[in-house]
Amino acid sequence: MQRKAFIPFAVLFLTLLPAARLAAQSAAAATLVKAGKLLDPRTGNVMSPAALLIEDGKIKEVGSPSQLQAHIPASAKTIDLGGATLLPGLIDAHTHLLLDVVVPPTAESARRYNGDFAPDLMLAVVESPSKRVLLGAQMAREDLDSGFTTVRNLGHAGIDGDTALRDAIDAGRVSGPRILASGRKITSLGNYLQSLNPALAEAILRQEFFEVANLEEGRRAVDENLFYNVDVIKVALDDDGVGISTPIMSAMVEEAHRAHKKVAAHAAGKGAIQIAIDAGVDSIEHGNEVTDEQLKTMRDKGIFLDITPTFWSGFFSAITEPSIVRLPVSRADQVASDERRHARVANFIQRILKSGVKFAAGSDMCWFYPGKTRGQASATMFSHLHEAGMPALDIIRAVTVNAAQMLGWQDRVGAVEPGKLADLIAVSGDPIADIGELEHVRFVMKDGHLVKNDFATP
Repeated sequence: MQRKAFIPFAVLFLTLLPAARLAAQSAAAATLVKAGKLLDPRTGNVMSPAALLIEDGKIKEVGSPSQLQAHIPASAKTIDLGGATLLPGLIDAHTHLLLDVVVPPTAESARRYNGDFAPDLMLAVVESPSKRVLLGAQMAREDLDSGFTTVRNLGHAGIDGDTALRDAIDAGRVSGPRILASGRKITSLGNYLQSLNPALAEAILRQEFFEVANLEEGRRAVDENLFYNVDVIKVALDDDGVGISTPIMSAMVEEAHRAHKKVAAHAAGKGAIQIAIDAGVDSIEHGNEVTDEQLKTMRDKGIFLDITPTFWSGFFSAITEPSIVRLPVSRADQVASDERRHARVANFIQRILKSGVKFAAGSDMCWFYPGKTRGQASATMFSHLHEAGMPALDIIRAVTVNAAQMLGWQDRVGAVEPGKLADLIAVSGDPIADIGELEHVRFVMKDGHLVKNDFATP
């Protein structure tokens, strides 16, 4: 009788034990983060002092420390950042984590089509896919360490390198930002590489691209990327507007939208931009030669412009001069090119701000920058945008709330609000007064998990 009476009790105990453990874990998962200031990018308002209650990886409550005091579980862990300024985790809306391009010397570059980029792309393509993904894992960790808690990887990752890296990060096997992966770029033949060995060309190109020439091939390219579970479709249009036509582009957009995937179009020239607009893409990447009329149409259609200020402010000189031989005439040409570009991009930024078009920003980083980690190199885009005339608050919006909306993840990231994922960064000073603060992020949290805290006392 005693044994029979014990059995139901034991069953009840074992049934409740997992729930008890879960409750204990939930309580232990609570974290209070306090800081001198909290910047809301959407409004520009600053809360001071500020506190956030985080539970199960999400923001539960935001307010002053005194407001939250009564709601803090006794077991909550407290992180006190002193007088630091808190912001949402940064979003790099356009990057290439599985490339680390070293620009070749001038003489070598001059021998090749697309000579600054294509030689190292070829080296990457012929590398072991495993080696390439492990390089991507390093780049991802360095991006996260610089405050980029979400990134959109838009191509140049082999067949499925970026989706594999995304899944490994999501599973907690490696550390890195949340990734939206695009798989292989869809492009026209000869857009990036030309005149390859005909015995090898198709095999090489298929590692990196889908080349399409008609509607059927375009739809098939989208479907094959979907087979590898991509998050977004990336199409590279020729700058002169030839290659992929409007009907082909429209067919790919239709196929992607049927699968509830957004389409990002590399489009720098006017012709390419018009094809992308007419096809109804979700974002135009680069958009360097966009006209005022095209900006107006993009605004009316709700198409995002993803600004990529990679080569602004003398970036190319910065990555080449420390490590490679550049002929004197090439160096002089580069200086002159930098000066011309500065005038163009200043006008570009002013027209964008005036147009009312929705915009985000991405580093387009795939370059080896001597003396900088990948995250530090990606963060140079903030000063580039500011030097071109974009106000600091607009820059911060471009890599938080705006970028989140462009990605379709505005319900998850981009703001410090209840219900959002607990993706946070903190800097020492005021990023509105000095946007350079974002190049020196000292605190990073992703999903409520501490990544780094340079404010912590030893």
